[in-house]
Amino acid sequence: MPPHTYVDVMIILEREGRILLAERAHTGYADGRLNLPSGKVDPGENVTEAAVREAREEIAVDIDPAALRPVHVMHYRNPEGQARVGWFFATAHWHGEPVNAEPHKCAGISWHPADQLPAHTVRYNALGITHYLKGAPFSTHGW
Repeated sequence: MPPHTYVDVMIILEREGRILLAERAHTGYADGRLNLPSGKVDPGENVTEAAVREAREEIAVDIDPAALRPVHVMHYRNPEGQARVGWFFATAHWHGEPVNAEPHKCAGISWHPADQLPAHTVRYNALGITHYLKGAPFSTHGW
């Protein structure tokens, strides 16, 4: 059987030169590290629908799909050897104020300068943000 490739979506919420990051907690993977609001695409869902759903579930904001700009796609193999394709979407337009809507998986949310990410940002996310800031539409990492 061929290896399964996960399709992920990451949402870059932009506000005054800052982006929103969430601190992972109680998940068993990268706890204590910062990541973008994100998640896997569910069966029957396209990447834009997944990004809208994840934003609603994780930070309680509503995003019009038309407001999401695809800014980077990454083919990534994590340190455990698992293949992933990550779609990074950016937006400065949403409804509601972001809050930690999943306290059982997140210790808190905070805004950070996009060009000065904290050292404990999840590498997958940090790479995608860096490529976005450089205007690179596609990358591969971990191969």
